[in-house]
Amino acid sequence: MTKSNLSPNASPGPSPNASMAARRALLDATLPHVPFDGWSSKSLKRGVANSDLPAGAEELYFPGGPLEMIEFWNAQMNKVVEADLAKLDLTKMRIRDKVTAGVLARLYAIGPHEEAARRAISRTALPDGLMLGPKVLWAAADTIWRAIGDTSTDINYYSKRTTLSAVISTSLASWLSDDESEKAKARAFLDARIENVMQFEGAKFKAKKRLAGMPSPAEILGGLRYGSKRRG
Repeated sequence: MTKSNLSPNASPGPSPNASMAARRALLDATLPHVPFDGWSSKSLKRGVANSDLPAGAEELYFPGGPLEMIEFWNAQMNKVVEADLAKLDLTKMRIRDKVTAGVLARLYAIGPHEEAARRAISRTALPDGLMLGPKVLWAAADTIWRAIGDTSTDINYYSKRTTLSAVISTSLASWLSDDESEKAKARAFLDARIENVMQFEGAKFKAKKRLAGMPSPAEILGGLRYGSKRRG
């Protein structure tokens, strides 16, 4: 039997639950500093200073730096969306109402941290963050579709999430530029975008029905290559 390299008093390290709790605590402590210092190592260090975590904790819990924290923040907001949609009786709602509820839940999840959200958009526009912006939008769209019961696995899986990602992106910009507490303009903008999506989905469905009775391209090309069958 081999001996363990750990001393009897050695700590095995933080548990997954403790690590998640620390990451959430550090995020909460950092967000108030972002409007002043942006998504930067300075903000993260100030977050540590304003928490019960030891110095240098930002390197332990967010080794990827500010971009990793931005991604983590978006993941936490997606969990809020899942919880909010789980409270609704989705069986009695139209698809457009379900999607609208999902996007609104995502926007409201930002809470009082709208400036941090603006700064996140700016930070992910920099060269090292260009891949993160589309990634978090896709994750947000996927969260909403799954939460409202979408089970598509074909091309619709990708088209739905691509389209909704664009809706979330443009609606987020409208939301952050609307200074009214009720967000009436932003909500009207979202309604218009959802209407565009529904019109697109309707047109796609009609086109699919029209094409259903037509011969496939493979049959047409096969006929051109081999000719029609000889009559008996």
